[in-house]
Amino acid sequence: MTANLITAPTPGGATPPGPRRGRSRSANSLTRGAGIGLGIALLWFSLLVLIPLVAILVQASAGGWPAYWAALSSPQTLSALGLTVGEAIAVTAVNVVLGTMIAWVLVRDQFWGKRVLEIVIDIPFALPTIVAGLVLLTLYGPGSPLGVNWANTRIAVFLALLFVTVPFVVRTVQPVLIELEPEVEEASASLGASRFTTFRLIILPALAPAITSGAALSFARGISEYGSLVLLSGNLPYATEVASVRILSYVEGDQLTSAAAVASLLLVIALVVIIALDLISRRVSRRG
Repeated sequence: MTANLITAPTPGGATPPGPRRGRSRSANSLTRGAGIGLGIALLWFSLLVLIPLVAILVQASAGGWPAYWAALSSPQTLSALGLTVGEAIAVTAVNVVLGTMIAWVLVRDQFWGKRVLEIVIDIPFALPTIVAGLVLLTLYGPGSPLGVNWANTRIAVFLALLFVTVPFVVRTVQPVLIELEPEVEEASASLGASRFTTFRLIILPALAPAITSGAALSFARGISEYGSLVLLSGNLPYATEVASVRILSYVEGDQLTSAAAVASLLLVIALVVIIALDLISRRVSRRG
């Protein structure tokens, strides 16, 4: 048995249009302009980031595994890596706590000098790092107006890294706090929740992505810093020499493969820390 399909005429006698064929567009497809923009962005990103990173990995593997291991297992290199990673972790921990507190004060409180503090926080972004080193040497080196002399010590490394990384957590947490409605906290308090409970269950999950993002930026900047350390730390082998200075030493000694090996290890460390912080952020957000 066959059924006759009859199309009902539309007012005016026109036949209703059938489904369009050959011109349907997927919901996830890009327009021509968007495709061109994406292509340009990927090309630009490749030229600036991906290709140089691949070049470092290729250079690091040029001498084979024995040369790679020899560069990384050098006692002087291990000392520099340990100092760099350790100080970067310590500075990041301080920034997570103090940076969040500073952002909270700037958003939730009104006080005299607030605008000045807003400007001062961004100074490490604007200053050339060698100028930052000169400022720190003036404050904490010989002839310090504070009466201290921490030049050529590990304290100097910590202070230099702390100076250049202060703004990261502040500037990532601050916009989130601005968007966080105080009414939510008031509702929590009205239901009998303590301030700590409100912070743990409501505020912290909302801030976790921003805090971890700022922490990742702080750590990455810390393990790669060079300019602010040159004058203050003294770059003493086995004492205050950091990984970036060790890489420069290899380059000056025409040991490009060894320099690339240390750089590749720093890259791996940075990626591991960023992924770990992202996982922590997701877990805290889910628990909230």
